[in-house]
Amino acid sequence: MRSLLFVPADRPERFTKAAASGADAIIIDLEDSVAPANKAKGREAVAKFLQSPCDVPVIVRVNPLDSAETARDLASVLPNPPAGVMLPKAEGAKSVERLAGMMDGAAIPILPIATETPAAMFELGSYREVASPLMGLTWGAEDLPAAIGATTSREDDGSYTSPYEMARNLTLLAAHAAGVPAIETVYPDIKNTDGLATYAARGRRDGFTGMMAIHPAQVSIINEAFEPSEKEIEQARAIVDAFAKAPDAGALQLEGKMIDRPHLVQAKRLLHRAGEAA
Repeated sequence: MRSLLFVPADRPERFTKAAASGADAIIIDLEDSVAPANKAKGREAVAKFLQSPCDVPVIVRVNPLDSAETARDLASVLPNPPAGVMLPKAEGAKSVERLAGMMDGAAIPILPIATETPAAMFELGSYREVASPLMGLTWGAEDLPAAIGATTSREDDGSYTSPYEMARNLTLLAAHAAGVPAIETVYPDIKNTDGLATYAARGRRDGFTGMMAIHPAQVSIINEAFEPSEKEIEQARAIVDAFAKAPDAGALQLEGKMIDRPHLVQAKRLLHRAGEAA
C-alpha cells in the first residue's frame, strides 16, 4: 500500500470518490473527523458501505480503547468485515490483542497508530510479539504533543522537533522489527504539493513503504514517491543478475562500485515492491 486516504465516516457521499481517487486503500474514520453527535450516523454509513464490494481495501479507524465507542464501532463493521481496522492511541501488543479479543473471533488485520500517548512510546518494541495479524504500523504527530502539553511538534520550517522525530524513527524501526509495512503519517498542508513530494520522498528514502493522505489531491503525489522508478528497477535487476552469476561471492563490482549482500537484499525487496520476481 503506497497511499491510504482518510475519509470521514459521516460523509458517505465521499466514500466512492475516495475509492476512485487512485489510493491503494481508504481509511473510513470513525474517530477524530467525526463529532460525537455524528458517531451513530457514521457507523450506519460505514455498515451500509461495507455491504457492497469495493475496488480497494477498506480500513475502518475505530475509536480508542479507553472510550465507550469502540465496541459500538466494531458492532457496525463485523457483519461485513473490512480489510483492516485502524487502532488509534495504541499502546503496544496489549492494545492490539485487546482489540482482537473484541472482534468475536474475526481475524481482521489491525493497523495501530503507535505513538499517540506517552506510554505508547515505551511499547513500540512489543509489536513484534503480537500474535494477531498486523496490517502495518503507523504514527502521528498531533496527539502526542497534545498529550504532553507541547505547543507544537514542528519547527518553523515544518520539520519535526526532536521528540517527534524520535517517535517517527522508532515507529519505522518497530515496524521492520515486526516484519510489517511502515506507514508514514499524513502531511497536513494540503496546498503545498512540493512540500508533500519532498516529505513523501524522504519517507521512502528512510524505509517507509507507504503514507497516509488526507485529501484526494495528495494521492498521486504519494503514489509516485513510493513507486520504484525504472532506473531503480534496472539497477536492482543488475545487482540480482550479478550475484546470480557469482552465487558464492560476498562482494562484487558493478559499474565501478562495490556491492555486497545488503545491496542484494535491498535489490530483491525493491523488485518485490515493483511486482517482479527476483
